[in-house]
Amino acid sequence: VGSGYRFTEGPAANAKGEVYFTDIPNSRIHRIAADGTVSVFAEDTGRANGLMFGPEGRLYACASGRKQIVAYDGTGKSSVIAEGIDGNDLVITQSGDLYVTEPPTKQVWLIRKDGTKQVVDKSVPSPNGVLLSPDQTLLYVADYSGRFVYSFQIQPDGSLAYGQRYFYLHLVDGSTRSAADGMTVDTNGNLYVATEMGIQFCDPPGRVNGILSKPQPGVVANVCFGGPDFDVLYATCGDKVFKRKLNAKGVRSADVAIKPPKPGL
Repeated sequence: VGSGYRFTEGPAANAKGEVYFTDIPNSRIHRIAADGTVSVFAEDTGRANGLMFGPEGRLYACASGRKQIVAYDGTGKSSVIAEGIDGNDLVITQSGDLYVTEPPTKQVWLIRKDGTKQVVDKSVPSPNGVLLSPDQTLLYVADYSGRFVYSFQIQPDGSLAYGQRYFYLHLVDGSTRSAADGMTVDTNGNLYVATEMGIQFCDPPGRVNGILSKPQPGVVANVCFGGPDFDVLYATCGDKVFKRKLNAKGVRSADVAIKPPKPGL
């Protein structure tokens, strides 16, 4: 899709299926239009990392270089949502609450729509990618340093309960870490995880069903579904962004929550 960047991350799709991604060292956010052309959406982003669109259409970003969570309108103008958080990845619920991972402190934050914030978990050794289940009842948190993606039940007040190591990832021979990073989910509830081995896709019971090989040597940092029908998987990997058509359709947390079909045995 695009090349010549320094380190790509944070792909996120708007309602039209256009994908936005970050080039962290260059402090830029780029937009992939429907016709495939790539342009700069915002500059001087504070080394923006994870991105996610909210239900009201704004693009939220972890400006880790400034320890801020910011939101961009359609023109690229930003406003500060929260400060004092060295965020890596984030996700927004239909109600407007944000969950943010902060790897240096091993914390997961909840930023409510009214601006109040609190730490809702400290149990994941190296929290990185964060995502909602399609029905928005569960929060998934990837452990970069281990081999699990954790699952939490979201409570009515936004707090987390009953956390457990759930999705069991494969490791490169001799390694003790999966390097699990960004994630996305499809309408059947399958989870796609960017890892050191490639993009591992897991069924709802937590089992890896297959691994898409890395498109080039290096780190697959993040993934998302995009395109007009949300059936194209976009992956950020090193200095490039790649895409691949799949027989699956992605789910955005910004859209109406859906109940996936009951998984088979």
